[in-house]
Amino acid sequence: MIVGVPKEIKDNEARVGVTPAGARALVEAGHKVLIETNAGTLSGFADEEYHRAGAEIVASAADAWNKAEMVVKVKEPVEKEYGFFRSGLVLFTYLHLAPVRELTDKLLNSGVIGIAYETVRDQAGALPLLMPMSEVAGRMSVQVGATYLEKEHGGRGILLGGVPGVPPAHVTVIGGGIVGTNAARVAAGMGAKTTIIDKNLNRLREIDDIFNGRVYTLASNSYNLAQATAEADLVIGGVLIPGATAPKLVTKAMVANMKKGAVIVDVAIDQGGCVETAKPTTHSNPSYTVDGVVHYCVTNMPGAVAHTSTLALTNATIPYVLRLAQKGAKEALCQDAGLAEGLNTWMGKLTYRGVAESQQREWTPVAQILA
Repeated sequence: MIVGVPKEIKDNEARVGVTPAGARALVEAGHKVLIETNAGTLSGFADEEYHRAGAEIVASAADAWNKAEMVVKVKEPVEKEYGFFRSGLVLFTYLHLAPVRELTDKLLNSGVIGIAYETVRDQAGALPLLMPMSEVAGRMSVQVGATYLEKEHGGRGILLGGVPGVPPAHVTVIGGGIVGTNAARVAAGMGAKTTIIDKNLNRLREIDDIFNGRVYTLASNSYNLAQATAEADLVIGGVLIPGATAPKLVTKAMVANMKKGAVIVDVAIDQGGCVETAKPTTHSNPSYTVDGVVHYCVTNMPGAVAHTSTLALTNATIPYVLRLAQKGAKEALCQDAGLAEGLNTWMGKLTYRGVAESQQREWTPVAQILA
């Protein structure tokens, strides 16, 4: 199979879909790899490394897209890339279609086979291709939040961990999954008073065991959310419904009742966000203020630490890339029910229920496509 790897063009997105190690694995398996020139440069991987791995360096995005049978990316395509879509092209990347109707339309109208990293599942039912970036984003959210609490960024002027004689910041983490657990680990490690809110009581018990009581746990309901956000200096949103729009758990009224100069980092923003006042931002223009509360809602947070993120992501994705290249999309999907969960669009048909419900569209179950 011919595998194309274009350079990411989303605002300040520095990751790359395949590393030189991944390119070598594909070439050794008998496949051809086309890397757009400088695609890996910002992640620390030079063209020469790809060349030594056996990949072919191509001059333009058009070459990487048009000559490939499968395109491997990191982030969802942006408008400039829509013209490269064509029937039967396999696109393997994060798609996050639920809040982006236009991209869904373009994929369906062009007949692209869209396989989304964020909905692929493993044998245990976990999300193996979302997990690495959730780990990165969860840990980053505290770094970012600590920075935006500084006065020069509009924050309250609070040091996250405090100092002797001065209390630490209050950090409220909404969601006890991968993002939330990693956020809490860093926040507690920096000395902040940290609370995780989740609706799953068994998960809260697990978190209590993991942190040995160093992180407070709170059952999720509107009353507790209102109390916890009002007390917080930093609120981190880490709620996930795989493939679907995130629920708006923090309301406008809750935000208005927060401390002036408090900070919200909504990690769920690539699925629409779990804060009612959240709207997507970019690394070029990352924050804005509502009711005196600083909002940081960058949809590709891990792109800021591109070397770490690329390695973490491709460690997880390359076995699936190899499987798709070796067997072809349909056979690979038929043989791996977890990979089939990643199928969002197939030759003009929407195949993921969460996206369909978020956009109020008709959809076709994957089982019918693969039958």
